[in-house]
Amino acid sequence: MIDLSVIIVSWNVRSYLADCLRSVYAEFNQAGLKGEVWVVDNNSTDGTVEMVQNLFPQVNLISNADNPGFGAANNQGMAAANEYDPRYHFLLNPDTVVRPGAIQKMVQFMDSHPEVGMSGARLVYGDGRFQHSAFEFPRLGQLLFDLFPVPARLYESKMNGRYPRKMYEPSSKAFKIDHPLGATMLVRRDVAEATQGFDQEFFMYCEELDWCRRIHEAGWEIYTVPSAEIVHYGGESTGQVAARSVINLWESRARFYRRYYGSLINKLASWIVLAGMKRQIRQTGEPELVQAYQRVMSIWSKIN
Repeated sequence: MIDLSVIIVSWNVRSYLADCLRSVYAEFNQAGLKGEVWVVDNNSTDGTVEMVQNLFPQVNLISNADNPGFGAANNQGMAAANEYDPRYHFLLNPDTVVRPGAIQKMVQFMDSHPEVGMSGARLVYGDGRFQHSAFEFPRLGQLLFDLFPVPARLYESKMNGRYPRKMYEPSSKAFKIDHPLGATMLVRRDVAEATQGFDQEFFMYCEELDWCRRIHEAGWEIYTVPSAEIVHYGGESTGQVAARSVINLWESRARFYRRYYGSLINKLASWIVLAGMKRQIRQTGEPELVQAYQRVMSIWSKIN
């Protein structure tokens, strides 16, 4: 048995992944954690696989011949890691750097709170700026914030699914959340198995929301641990394919809304999204983005 498996899904972020792996192994050594690392590479073309093989031969490397998606690759990693009988799976984005003690604090919190099935860390950007790392499940309000001008003071509010910044202070107690950002998720192995991990119908985006809904429904709680700090640069993979990412995001959101909300919420949501996409089309001059917004309109028009 090991304390945890660290699962990192990568796609064309070689330099970030190298820094991430160094920080993980440093944490293992400092904290005395017994762990193994799996990198699941989704057909990178930037030399990621060769870098891992040359610099980190101790990594358990899975090199996919195609890109099955974020959730599917994480499931793949967790399944492989189960051979080592880990108590926890730690799902970590490659564009992160683990601060000293972060993983140890999360494990200690989970060890002392058996009712908690998953926890997330406090995230900061590369320059140290605050980053929201936990959210309430989305409803209609968040769609308005994403698609239309809203007073800036409201972006930090509960209306936009945010928790108050003061709750993230490093000295603050862990607090209960709906779901963490998918960049860092520490989940009990038995919870992952009981809830069957990510639903692979979500190729990218919203997969953590769906999984967290099912974890809550199974009777487990989810928390953020503010004393555990991890740097998350953010968007380093998806930013490479902006138009495709727009489609992936809104297709996954449509699937999430269909699955968890009733007909009235879905009808209102589709009206908001269709109006928002029309607005985006008017404002962009990029043909690829126009096509992406039109594709999103086609997807959301089907849930009326």
